[in-house]
Amino acid sequence: MLPLKEKDRTIVQTLLKAGCCPRCVLRFCCVGLQSAYRQPYQILEDELHRFAKPDESSNPTAAAEEEEDPPCKRIKLEGAEISVAGEKGTAIPLPGDSFDTQKNEQNVCVVCLGVLQDFCDKDFAQKMSRAVDSAGYQFNSLVVSVSLPPQLSVREHSVWLLVKKEVGLKGLCLGKDDVIQIKEAYKWLIHPLISQELGVPVNGKSSFEVSIAFIHPETDGDCHFLAAACSDCFKPAKNKQDLKKIYQVCGTYCIKSVFTRMAVIKALEKIKDADFRKQFPCPPCPPVTKCVAQDIQCLHSPVFIAGRYNKYSRTLPQTPWVIDGERKMESSVEELISDHLLATFRADGFNFSSSGREDVDVRTLGKGRPFAVELLNPHRAVFTKDEIKKLQETINNSSSEKIKVRDLQIVTRDAVGHMKEGEEEKTKSYRALIWTERPIQEHDIEFINDIKELRVNQKTPLRVLHRRPLAVRQRVIHTMKAQFLDEHHFQLHLRTQAGTYIKEFVHGDFGRTKPNLCNLMKTVTDILELDVESVDVDWPPAIEDEDTYE
Repeated sequence: MLPLKEKDRTIVQTLLKAGCCPRCVLRFCCVGLQSAYRQPYQILEDELHRFAKPDESSNPTAAAEEEEDPPCKRIKLEGAEISVAGEKGTAIPLPGDSFDTQKNEQNVCVVCLGVLQDFCDKDFAQKMSRAVDSAGYQFNSLVVSVSLPPQLSVREHSVWLLVKKEVGLKGLCLGKDDVIQIKEAYKWLIHPLISQELGVPVNGKSSFEVSIAFIHPETDGDCHFLAAACSDCFKPAKNKQDLKKIYQVCGTYCIKSVFTRMAVIKALEKIKDADFRKQFPCPPCPPVTKCVAQDIQCLHSPVFIAGRYNKYSRTLPQTPWVIDGERKMESSVEELISDHLLATFRADGFNFSSSGREDVDVRTLGKGRPFAVELLNPHRAVFTKDEIKKLQETINNSSSEKIKVRDLQIVTRDAVGHMKEGEEEKTKSYRALIWTERPIQEHDIEFINDIKELRVNQKTPLRVLHRRPLAVRQRVIHTMKAQFLDEHHFQLHLRTQAGTYIKEFVHGDFGRTKPNLCNLMKTVTDILELDVESVDVDWPPAIEDEDTYE
């Protein structure tokens, strides 16, 4: 028994006569009971027709009229040609499935264009399941997202205006927000079916998403009248690739890509009811073809893995070094780490970040530099503690002693933000081998040990001016300690504010860093070798003793 009331009878009669499918009828009757939508299609249709049928004893005229004039007159097309993406007679099938030219025993709904008729049964759930299985993802739950053609919003608005007029004659009202959305009704139907097929629950917070995109080429033009009526709602984005695809609509040139669902909804909120009725039929014209499930795609949200790395080579950049299209070094820290992560997580791509960076000729020692890698669309995302440990060993064993990784672990997106928080307030320690033009003795460098909290002003170094804006940055050198080696060399240990350019502090960068070591020692100085001894960032945290990371 359907949860309908007497006041719904007029709505049901109007919608059935307009050509709405049974589930769209329930939507406009604001039925929120999911089990009602899940009834077999034919049973649901029969029940609605029985409910809509007038009481012949009290209204014989209406009964006679109904018998003479059936409410569901439609055009049926046998062997219809379907045009998809502008190519006549071509349909885009689901992965692994053949596509048959559409033949229907039932008429295509004027509102949902078949979405709530033929794409929410067990057969379609099995097609979805095969597409998901073939994608090769590891997951223990999923979320389903649905993309509908924007013209469905136009057709829904048209039917809503029709129903609003009918119920208004009875002194009733129907708010547009009260109507159950097509997406919501569709998910009520498909969720239990796809969950049963794949054997996992549907969870709105799942990191694994299965998306279905529907198109309906036959009615692509339904939205076009809105471009002239509400032109300010359809401003093309500057970065769209298809800006050159121009279509002449309603006497004006419109970019095809501007007819997004949100733009159409915005225009429908703005246009007056009378203007809409003048330019679009109420109810909409019956369609000949159904929607096409153009694509089923799977996507896993990014996985973030963090750790610390040591770099022992003076000929290894942190990231690929390419100048004018020519690669200068055969590898990089980023690649030595990320190549293994990509293969293990079976990800489509990655983004590498770290707490600062060292030059190609600078080593990173001590506990290493914190880093994080965002792995895009990983096909595997759950690992045991031992598996992560073995992955770390694999990276270290294959890096030819150029790098080592420690504290490798899976972290959250929010945790990665801690690596960058207060970055300039953090401290870093360095060891530098210094050359002096003037011969020195041990007592010539003893004064350096007494310098504390030295503030230096550094104009953007010449060597990085091509990639960083010109500015003067003030940095603090907290402590320095000099160790005499010979009359032209000494070691300098520094603890500085993060972001300090050590090389420029030593040689002055043609006076762009003030004060500098040349000024302090009153001789020309230069840096021969530089090592990062510590990056004082308390991240990532120690790996907890758990069985799995996710």
